[in-house]
Amino acid sequence: MTTTLRNKNIGVRRKISRFLSWNLLFVSTKNTRIFFTCITFLSLTSCSRQDSSLPGGTTPFRFEQPSGWPQPEFNFQANPLTVEGVELGRRLFYDGQLSKDGNFPCASCHQQFAAFATFDHNLSHGVENQFTTRNAPGMFNLAWHKEFHWDGGINHLEVQPLAPITALNEMGETMPSVISKISADSSYRMQFKKAFGNEAVTTANMMKALSQFMAAMVSANSKYDKVQRGQASFTTKEQLGYEIFKSKCASCHTEPLFTDLSYRNNGLSLDASLDDKGRMRITNLSSDSLKFKVPSLRNIMLTFPYMHDGRFNSPLQVLDHYSGGINKSATLDPLLQNGIPLTLAEKFNLMDFFYTLTDSTFIKDERFAAPR
Repeated sequence: MTTTLRNKNIGVRRKISRFLSWNLLFVSTKNTRIFFTCITFLSLTSCSRQDSSLPGGTTPFRFEQPSGWPQPEFNFQANPLTVEGVELGRRLFYDGQLSKDGNFPCASCHQQFAAFATFDHNLSHGVENQFTTRNAPGMFNLAWHKEFHWDGGINHLEVQPLAPITALNEMGETMPSVISKISADSSYRMQFKKAFGNEAVTTANMMKALSQFMAAMVSANSKYDKVQRGQASFTTKEQLGYEIFKSKCASCHTEPLFTDLSYRNNGLSLDASLDDKGRMRITNLSSDSLKFKVPSLRNIMLTFPYMHDGRFNSPLQVLDHYSGGINKSATLDPLLQNGIPLTLAEKFNLMDFFYTLTDSTFIKDERFAAPR
């Protein structure tokens, strides 16, 4: 991957502010990170799951807040979920018109059967036979995230889609072009009117619809979840794996999200062809070199390959890395200074437990499937 292409990826974040024409948010850039000041609400703290001030004529979407989970970070007051908004977001998510050549909708890199990760590809594909510089992670439970992407370079879900849409090596489009294509479709204009009270296709409402769809994607019905609810029981091997997980993995992959959403250097060597320094690209702090966002282990058996660059093809390879492949560097996480000692039996027990994190209901949920 050339330096020019990497710089283009970073530059996308700087360009995003040009497309934000609505008066709800003011966007500025600093050190390639996007910061938001909400004019109506001074902070983006967690809020109620739904707000009474829905757009006229819309139907509230039932947001699934699992029992015992923390409050979501998504601002339901600023952008309440509606059936009409989520449905519009779903159509946009699967529409190739959001890409330059029509072949790369959001769903091309986020496939439902893979828990909305990119199946079996280390790096995502983009327009004009290009590759991106990172692996597309699974996409679920985003309503609980404060920051997005492996480096946390975007800190608001309503803006996240702008990055892949406008990245030259991903979807390769411009928002004026996307709006022109979508506006030409009368059925789209009708959907915008149903969702937002006005048939005008705007960047603001397009991003609101997409973020409603993404926020609605809750994965919380795996065997693990059923065990927690008293509806199922672990097998002996699964229980052994769960105990090993709690003693050796849970510090970073905290229940119930199975991530603490922090940024850590987990001992991966630098891929010279990508030269991806992770969080450091956003903060410009050497102390953040090689730190990446801790991914969720939910649906882990579906979301291979693993790590930010997709270098590992199986969970066993990941466990081998932690038990004997740690690359020591100045920013290595303190918890990994001595690796994670694991016997072969412990690794297989962990994998038995990992299977219990697969949410078969989520990957077959028609609400998130391609429109028919």
